[in-house]
Amino acid sequence: MSAPANATAADRKRWAKYLVDERAEAKVYRRLAKRKTGEEREILLALADAEGRHESHWLALLGGEPAKLPRPGLRTRLLGAMASGFGSIFVLALAQAAEARSPYEDEADATAQMAADERVHHEVVRGLAARGRRRLSGTFRAAVFGANDGLVSNLALVMGIGATGVAPGFVLFSGVAGLLAGALSMGAGEFVSVRSQRELLAATQPSDFADDALTHVDIDANEVALIYRSRGMDHDEALNRARKVVQAAQNGIAPQREAIEDDDEIVGNAWGAAISSFLFFASGAIIPVLPWIFGLSGVAALVLALVLVGIALMITGAMVGILSGTSPLMRALRQLAIGFAAAAVTYALGLLFGVSTA
Repeated sequence: MSAPANATAADRKRWAKYLVDERAEAKVYRRLAKRKTGEEREILLALADAEGRHESHWLALLGGEPAKLPRPGLRTRLLGAMASGFGSIFVLALAQAAEARSPYEDEADATAQMAADERVHHEVVRGLAARGRRRLSGTFRAAVFGANDGLVSNLALVMGIGATGVAPGFVLFSGVAGLLAGALSMGAGEFVSVRSQRELLAATQPSDFADDALTHVDIDANEVALIYRSRGMDHDEALNRARKVVQAAQNGIAPQREAIEDDDEIVGNAWGAAISSFLFFASGAIIPVLPWIFGLSGVAALVLALVLVGIALMITGAMVGILSGTSPLMRALRQLAIGFAAAAVTYALGLLFGVSTA
């Protein structure tokens, strides 16, 4: 495709913008590919090559490399910066959102194939991001849930206690006590949860309890097939499997048991989960207490606690939004609203309690 003779300055400016964005996106995919191996590396390089084809389209319309090019868009520059220093899951989540907002659907100078490519790229990046989300889901859930619970519960506690008008030292003691109680409760709960999950998984694994009996059962009339039917096989498949196992046992061959899918990595380690939950909760719960730790009191301490916790809640909410491929701002505002609503309720109760005991 050659440059149209009637192209306006606005057209050329828009094409140049598309050109630099395509180059920047290809660079992001290549940076990510350097940190990957195998299939994921190949997929990312293929995406970079596809962006290169789009780049060639805009170069052809411009009639060659322009003397001066604009800067890539803010989102694209952010992707480039994150590709160098952040985990690929964050970058891919942002790239997924960027691919979903491609302007080529309504761009007359983009081909239908280019618009289709961007839709396909969105699903490819979505698939790559999903791999990372699955690997991250357990740890991230514990981190966000623990930290957010610490932020909200201890903010509500110090707001409620502070509203009663008690001495600053009592508010500080209450906040520290709430931190320790909540963190210990979170750690103990996570330990019991993970240990119970592992015990349940262990109970589902096939055992060798009946192996010694296999050499003595009738190959034609036995209940071995019921073992396999109880594990989900249909009647004919279970019967065929039972015959093979019994025959092998009578020939001195030990049966090979197919273990149920190992979920140990997903479930995790009980002590590791407990310690991480304790630390995540404590890291969130310490923030509302900081104003009193540094000697503030009264309204100043309460306002500063709200500001600090508000920032932290918006950060955790934005991270959830980024990783889930949704709006970081909306998730941040949702976290903020939930946290402040809880604080408002306990603050009102504290005021009522303080008035009633005055």
